[in-house]
Amino acid sequence: MNIKNSSSHKKAEPESSVLYIVGTPIGNLNDLSARAINILKNVSLIACEDTRQTKKIMSKFKFTNNLISFNKHNSLNRIPRIINDLNIGKSIALVSDAGMPSICDPGEDLIKDARSDGINIICIPGPCAALTALVASGLPSSKFTFEGFLPKKKSEREKILLEINKDEKTTILYESPHRLKRLLNELKDFFGGAREIYVFRELTKKFEEHIGDNIDDVINHFEGKEVLGEITVVVKGVNKKITNSEFDENELRRELHNLINAGLNLSEASKYLAKKNNITKRLIYNMYKKHKELN
Repeated sequence: MNIKNSSSHKKAEPESSVLYIVGTPIGNLNDLSARAINILKNVSLIACEDTRQTKKIMSKFKFTNNLISFNKHNSLNRIPRIINDLNIGKSIALVSDAGMPSICDPGEDLIKDARSDGINIICIPGPCAALTALVASGLPSSKFTFEGFLPKKKSEREKILLEINKDEKTTILYESPHRLKRLLNELKDFFGGAREIYVFRELTKKFEEHIGDNIDDVINHFEGKEVLGEITVVVKGVNKKITNSEFDENELRRELHNLINAGLNLSEASKYLAKKNNITKRLIYNMYKKHKELN
């Protein structure tokens, strides 16, 4: 078992040959902790997702330091250099554009390689958009699922959406502003319009906005509007009673839709699904009719 001494924070920081993972503000720069400022000011080097964003922090708190870019485009080339610098005694801070490094960025690979190389790692905790949104949503937060950005490939995306639809735990998603409306329509298609969700925009910033409280309401809010800013979506888990019912109507409706698109008529598709789910064809017909009327 590999056990590291975690008491390093009791000594003067930063220490040599330590990789500091530093949480930075997700919007409001005043959220940066005094400990984080000390680390960023005094490490040998800061590896940052975008040097322009880190320079804003340095300008705000009036200090300078050595910076190198570390992002998804150059991480494979940068990691060996950073590991070498740590091994020869340098102290290095890893920061992302906003929030905690390694969440939806290549910091995860650097941390894994540093651990494999026996390098000491200390995390300086800070803001995180996912947890900030979860707590502010008022939805159950003791247990939750974080999915980050959904895959772009349709089949992979639909697989995860089906999993979320069955999950009793609250789910947190990230989305870019120009893709939010597409995501909301997918959520309605998979979960129905009544599922409780909250969309958080520009967390901790001047124009912070919380939009809820169900999918239909949120879709209506953004109708005809340009979506701007960083987006976090929090989705309530499925009701346990629904999970334990004889069938999931949303998933059944999707299966019916796919079978009809594949060439089966309504009667053939209904017969197949009725047998598969041990329900009556009439139930499927009624579900199909209700959905057509609503749309």
